[in-house]
Amino acid sequence: MSNRSEPPEDRIAYLFLTPWFIGMALFTVGPILASLYLSFTEYTLLKPPEWLGLDNYREMLADPRLHKSLGVTFVYVFVSVPVQLVLALALALLLNRGVRGLSFYRSVYYLPSLLAGSVSIAILWRQIFGKDGLVNQVLAMAGIEGVSWVAHPDFALGTLVVLNAWTFGAPMVIFLAGLRQIPVSYYEAAQVDGAGPASRFFRITLPLLTPIIFFNLVLQLIGAFQSFTQAFVISGGRGGPSDATLLYTLYLYERGFGSFDMGYASAMAWVLLVIIAALTGLNFLFAKRWVFYGS
Repeated sequence: MSNRSEPPEDRIAYLFLTPWFIGMALFTVGPILASLYLSFTEYTLLKPPEWLGLDNYREMLADPRLHKSLGVTFVYVFVSVPVQLVLALALALLLNRGVRGLSFYRSVYYLPSLLAGSVSIAILWRQIFGKDGLVNQVLAMAGIEGVSWVAHPDFALGTLVVLNAWTFGAPMVIFLAGLRQIPVSYYEAAQVDGAGPASRFFRITLPLLTPIIFFNLVLQLIGAFQSFTQAFVISGGRGGPSDATLLYTLYLYERGFGSFDMGYASAMAWVLLVIIAALTGLNFLFAKRWVFYGS
């Protein structure tokens, strides 16, 4: 049996893919493997890494600020993401009713998703929820004296949750695309059978949108765990007040670039990777119980 050489088209394809493979090795795979090695070392950028074994991971088990950051992050993720998706779905349903100027509204609602991760929006948010900010000015009209929301331990994290929920534009556009794929005949048949708006939503719209809901859920969970800029700017880079806004990524940055403890920061990064991978895996594991894929 003769060996057949690769077609010229395949060799040309590999040639064009070579820059991508090089970039993947240098800027993705290489740094990932380097951070894995550094997570087992003491590395301060000023001297060569010193092998510690599992000491960094043992230290994490007894680090109260790390435990605090995990708690803050889980509250932030598991509150803001559901609120964000509910808002996104509600607005997608509204826009799907045939609003005039749909392209304009779609662009306007999508804009926060592009801007919310910027420093300027975080600064603006800090001003809005400050002592003399817009929120307190509105409350003053009703005779209510507000507080500095971003400087109060009980409310500071809530401002970050609201900011993340405000970035509903990207999932909203995806929900809207999914709604446009549901055949109108389903609703017409249900209406003939006497189904009301609520029944049509829960028996037709929601089941057929479950793949889109699942997709948005996975993406937004991963994105929320990686949130950093908002907490950094609003808290002044310290996670205050009283570590109320100390997201995991912010504490990782503080240990890595504030204390120059790169080995410990690398170990934290790998723990975050494991957490995100585990939650993503659980989502896929339980998806078959609630996600409906039409034939």
